[in-house]
Amino acid sequence: MRRRALILSLGLAGLAAGAVVAQTAPESPAAQPQPSPPTPLVTPAPILELPDIAPPPEPAPEIDEAPEQTQAAREPEPEPEPKPPMKRARYDVAIIQALDKISAETIRFEAPVGQPIRYKSLVFTVRACELAAPDEQAPDAIAYITIDSQPRPRAGLPTPPPRQAYRGWMYAASPALHPLEHPVYDAWLITCRASAPASGS
Repeated sequence: MRRRALILSLGLAGLAAGAVVAQTAPESPAAQPQPSPPTPLVTPAPILELPDIAPPPEPAPEIDEAPEQTQAAREPEPEPEPKPPMKRARYDVAIIQALDKISAETIRFEAPVGQPIRYKSLVFTVRACELAAPDEQAPDAIAYITIDSQPRPRAGLPTPPPRQAYRGWMYAASPALHPLEHPVYDAWLITCRASAPASGS
């Protein structure tokens, strides 16, 4: 009985000695805590404060033009209506100059509108006589004339029927534009004028 108690006490003593050895055993260098390095004394740099900078303004949003405005901008404006041409002034007397190519005789005479005027074997009838309107490029006199070739009647002989020698517009500024084509006579328009008023008695 004492022997068992002694063995037990020896075992417990051995365990206690091992524990003490384990506690007093030096730790490995890796396991030992390393002392922390001394903290250097560094003066912190001053913090620079930047001035407040306003952000750049945002671009204004693009506004689409109304469809009516874009359509109006694309469509050209209507051209103004042309003014109606001014009317020519009409007169009741035409001044005509005639030439006899054989005798070289020249005569200037007045032919009232609608009244036949004879010059030798030619009969002039003026239907209209006008002056160019102010808005025309060049001033001119224009007359619509018919010319009949009819010899003078002779006593005891029948009057020969007239033969039309000319019909159309004569231009005072351009006599060669529509001239009288006759083997003996030539004629051209000089101008148009109003008839002289009757003198009072």
